[in-house]
Amino acid sequence: MQFEHKYIFYFFALILIIAFILYLTKRWRKKTMELYGDILVVEKLFPAISKTKRIWKNILYTTAFTLMLIGLLNPQIGTKLEEVKRKGADIMICLDVSNSMNAEDISPTRLEKAKQALSKLIEKLKGDRIGVIVFGGQAYVQLPITTDYAAAKLFLGSINTGMIQSQGTAIGNAIDLAIESFGKDEGKNKAIVVITDGENHEDDAKSAAEQALEKGITVHTIGMGSEQGSPIPVYKNKIREGYRKDKEGNTIITKLNESMLQEIAAAGNGVYVRATNADVGLRNILDAIDSLEKKEFEGKMYSDYEDQFQWFIAGALVLLLIETFLTERKSKLYERLNLFGAKK
Repeated sequence: MQFEHKYIFYFFALILIIAFILYLTKRWRKKTMELYGDILVVEKLFPAISKTKRIWKNILYTTAFTLMLIGLLNPQIGTKLEEVKRKGADIMICLDVSNSMNAEDISPTRLEKAKQALSKLIEKLKGDRIGVIVFGGQAYVQLPITTDYAAAKLFLGSINTGMIQSQGTAIGNAIDLAIESFGKDEGKNKAIVVITDGENHEDDAKSAAEQALEKGITVHTIGMGSEQGSPIPVYKNKIREGYRKDKEGNTIITKLNESMLQEIAAAGNGVYVRATNADVGLRNILDAIDSLEKKEFEGKMYSDYEDQFQWFIAGALVLLLIETFLTERKSKLYERLNLFGAKK
């Protein structure tokens, strides 16, 4: 299943607004009735009004509005599953999410600039598979290798420096995990792209890159940051409170470890690129990846989708019709039964 108009999801916030308005209307009605005396006595002056029907009218209206929004999303269900053959390379992105990636020597921040560049890279892929690993003091698979570029962009958007608590720059661990993520398939169609500032480097990343090359996997590196360095901003509730300091109270300056990243790229027979505000350098990396031997692999995809919006729109119209004809008066049957019970 997929949704044709995903931006409609933002309008679901209106459901909460409608519910809040209905709640305020109920409170206003209650306070107005209290002005005329005890509310229980006042309610007896309107014996034909049904509280239950009033609640049901609100439920019907809110449900109809929800179905209308789902209809505007236009859910589409795949009806024809086809096996397709793709030809491309396998790319694992290892993205540094340590606190130093919040530095602003590359605008808006090192991490955000990297994410923007990766998003553009994903848009240019054709037939290639891509996966994402995030790392700080440890490394984790954020997105297993896939051809689902929409999912890749979705996962990419959720990446931030708070997702890994242990600080550090475990590049070697990330490369080892990337090697495992490729699986056991052999061939010279695999590449690892490490995006980091290289600071607080903890393990033997050069050795990990050499091991990757032995398995036919090239390792490229992109340096995020400047030689002059930059302080690391500290935020609370999205408001900057200052800059990160060491135990002595001095402001920490994070600098690009360029020489180490060059060594890793050389050990992995890859390309090193230094990012700037104008260009992260993924274009050079992509050119290097394009030169790899392409592998043909099979995948399954839905080639035909059918719109399903009409069912939800029809349901919404039916509920609105019911809500329109449903009055707040008690039914005559209810009044007769109530009268019969009173006489009895």
